[in-house]
Amino acid sequence: MADPINLNKARKARAQTARKAEAAANRVKFGRPKAETAVSKLEAKRARRELDGKKRD
Repeated sequence: MADPINLNKARKARAQTARKAEAAANRVKFGRPKAETAVSKLEAKRARRELDGKKRD
C-alpha cells in the first residue's frame, strides 16, 4: 500500500514551482539594467545605420 500524502503540502509545492518558473521568466525578460538596454539599442541603431549606408541603389 502506498504512503498517504498531505494534499495541502502537495498543492503548496506545486504552486511554489509555478512561482519559481514565472520568476525565472521575469528575470530573463526584465533582468537587464536600464543602461545596458540603452547601450544595446544604440549598438543596434548604429549597425542599422551602417548597413543602410552600404546599400546600393
